Amino acid sequence: MRNHMELGWFYSSRQIIRYFATRISSLQPPRTKLRNPYAILREITRHQWLMFASGFLGWTWDAFDFFTVSMTVTELAAQFDVSNSDISWGMTVTLMLRSVGALVFGFLSDRYGRKYPMIINLFLFVILELASGFCNTLSQFLAVRSLYGIAMGGLFGPAAATALEDLPYEARGLLSGVFQQGYAAGYLLAAAFYRALVPTTSHGWRSLYWFGAGPPLLIIAFRYWLPETNHFQTIKAEREARIKAQSAEENHLRATGFRAFIKDGLKGLQDNWVLFIYLVVLMTGFNSCSHGSQDLYPTFLKDQVGMSVTDTTIITVVGQIGALLGGATVGYISTFLGRRLTMMCGCVIGGALIPAYMLPRSMSLVATAFFQQFFVGGTWGPIPIHLQELSPQVLRSLMVGLTYQLGNLASSASATIQSVIGERYPLPPTPDGKKRFDYGRVIAIFMGAVWAYMLFFLFWGPEMSQEERQEEAEAALYLERLRSEGVSLALIGEKRAAGKIEPQQRSKDEEAVIEHVE
Repeated sequence: MRNHMELGWFYSSRQIIRYFATRISSLQPPRTKLRNPYAILREITRHQWLMFASGFLGWTWDAFDFFTVSMTVTELAAQFDVSNSDISWGMTVTLMLRSVGALVFGFLSDRYGRKYPMIINLFLFVILELASGFCNTLSQFLAVRSLYGIAMGGLFGPAAATALEDLPYEARGLLSGVFQQGYAAGYLLAAAFYRALVPTTSHGWRSLYWFGAGPPLLIIAFRYWLPETNHFQTIKAEREARIKAQSAEENHLRATGFRAFIKDGLKGLQDNWVLFIYLVVLMTGFNSCSHGSQDLYPTFLKDQVGMSVTDTTIITVVGQIGALLGGATVGYISTFLGRRLTMMCGCVIGGALIPAYMLPRSMSLVATAFFQQFFVGGTWGPIPIHLQELSPQVLRSLMVGLTYQLGNLASSASATIQSVIGERYPLPPTPDGKKRFDYGRVIAIFMGAVWAYMLFFLFWGPEMSQEERQEEAEAALYLERLRSEGVSLALIGEKRAAGKIEPQQRSKDEEAVIEHVE
């Protein structure tokens, strides 16, 4: 399948003019019939479900470990005798160093496979989350969380590829939304276990971090039991077949394979550098949206609204349930309405809900948190598959993970900025003399700006064409048919390298699915 960047997108004056002139027309929904999601999910094979589950679980625990800091800002500030804004650096340094992990592990994932880079990441989670619970000073805590940022940054690319790249095309939008909301599921679990462990155990906040080190061991065992993705095995076989055709020296295959990967990767970067920059800019807005709406929200509820620990947990959990449902719903709709148009609608509605998200001072915040997070999660839902669709195949894991994490880097100071600015708007202290600040005002202004930013850049961004969607659907169906007929992935890769893979004869089921896309 030809990538739209290979057609000269944005590299000549004629292309640039044509591109900007077609941004409105490009929002026209694809000619795809709305299918019953149950029928779509029934087409997913056991292998595809298991691969999706392993990627989803890894991403969920990545989010859980990140939000352990968000949930314990108040307790950490008291432990280390510092301000909340000082503790928020624990989130900031984690976000800042994620791009390092995305670069290292994205490269390894595209060169050697999705499986073992993901396992290494999860093992680092175990070590560093344990270490976080043993820190006795703020300096120690920030040092450990810095290392944690590298490990966490390396997981998204391999996990997203593991979860999504073997799926049928029409299932990718729906399960992209479910996968991305592993982030919300991690937040939800962090809130629930915060309530279960921090106020009830003698070790307080430390028990939450120690608990967080356990489940990754189970995820490691699960991922180790599963094979490499079909997509990567095919790409690897195709690359090696091309090398064999070009070189008569079999003993140089490994070194030649590495050089071939580097050559293909550099070509992919050269052809896609404008797109790479755009995706980083876009991911800056999306990451600012999620962190801006969530990182200091528990602090806002406890310190400004005066919610109890239990009520704070309830509102946080309900909000993340909204994000889970929003991600799946909007991700599903994006397959039929178009990725960009669907996300733009989410931005408009999310911005309109900001007053309801911040102004109430009662448990009515349960409902408003649900709907705000529904659209935060909803706009995020199509992102994993949107990034994969725009990325060159040879650099899929690297480009998806690195653009996502560079966006995290650019937005890494969101919590600190909100915390510092909020402290410029003091509120009357509590009866016991504890300082309070107007975090609600800052969060509302920040979120309004971020929703507008996202809407603007989504409008001007690219998207797969109808022809590319059809080619993706055909390629996925044909690969699964060959696999069901017993054709090995190595042979499929060799046929692709020789240009002999053409989906000429389709089954009746394949024709039915292609008809929906056409």
